Amino acid sequence: MKASTFVYPWDVNGDPDAAARIAGLGVRQATLASAYHSTRALTPRHPRHRIVTALHASVLYPTDATRWQGRRLRPYAAGDWAPGDAYGEAASALAGAGLDVHTWVVLAHNSRMGVEFPDTSVVNAHGDRYSWAPCVAQPDTRAYLVDLAVEAAIRPGASGTELESLGWYGLPHLHAHDKTAGVALGDAGTYLMSLCFCPSCAEGYTQLGLDPGELAASVRRALEPVWRGEAPVEGWEDVEKLLGAELATATRAWRDSVARSLQAEAVLAVRAAAPEGFQILLHADPVSYRVGANVGVDPGHILSVADGVVVPCAAGPEPLIPFAEQGVDGAVLAANFTVVSGMGGRPATLVEDVTRAVELGATEVRLYHAGLASDADLSLVTEALARLGAR
Repeated sequence: MKASTFVYPWDVNGDPDAAARIAGLGVRQATLASAYHSTRALTPRHPRHRIVTALHASVLYPTDATRWQGRRLRPYAAGDWAPGDAYGEAASALAGAGLDVHTWVVLAHNSRMGVEFPDTSVVNAHGDRYSWAPCVAQPDTRAYLVDLAVEAAIRPGASGTELESLGWYGLPHLHAHDKTAGVALGDAGTYLMSLCFCPSCAEGYTQLGLDPGELAASVRRALEPVWRGEAPVEGWEDVEKLLGAELATATRAWRDSVARSLQAEAVLAVRAAAPEGFQILLHADPVSYRVGANVGVDPGHILSVADGVVVPCAAGPEPLIPFAEQGVDGAVLAANFTVVSGMGGRPATLVEDVTRAVELGATEVRLYHAGLASDADLSLVTEALARLGAR
């Protein structure tokens, strides 16, 4: 079974041993970030640094000036955390170690853009803007995301791409000194707090026969028992109980249509520009109303558009099932496991976890993350991949 690990350019560049060490894990592919959000990352083996701070979302390669000339929304260049063509340098080293290199492209997750252009952000029913979450219903934002997907995906030497956050982002966001866990929102509360009421979404609701102002008021009322801790918040049935089935269905119809059309447009644009055989995967959750890096998708639709999906399996491989049930021949169903113990990963049970994932339909494995994991974690990964390969 093909295994790939996620990697940042700063894990490789400046460390002459990094590429061979990653290849030595037993993976065949490196999924290398070419466009990424702000982060603070540990580099436990790098000879020059131990912490890398990416201050804002950026591309990790030189952009095509012609593509972005005169446009209001454009990618930000990285600072000293990834200077020059950091992606290209790392990709060359990884390929030289015998690894197949695919790009890792983060799309609708950009706090700097939301700060500089507040009108691009998701606006909740209370009027709060989520600077990290570009609204994917807005025409200019969609055009930016599609062009970014093409440029960041098709880098020299890459034979495929994995597109992350190609859909709705919302309330969930790892944030500095986060203080949002005081009320248990669950899936239902998170959905209601992630509904967008920017002008583009207001127009969309209007086209569905809804009054945006009345809908926002209904969402605020629906959330009142959530704030008091009196409402069930586990799933879609609870959204319907809180908001009412008719309104809940209407909001989901709008959001699902927006996400599906963006995903189709972006994938088709990448495919049109890519060389033959270029693989296009989406990081995806099989429940379409969910938001975040692993965007909610309709399994049947996304497998009719993309070559496959990367599915979060840290809590178990069950999310693979709705994709496997589609029965799409040749579709890549990559089970994504966290192998960093300090981030909740379980490298010691990787053999059992992968075996179970294969039983549920996985065709490939993704490991998060070769640059962040400790030496002990990587030793467990190497042992597990050797055991799996021997089967």
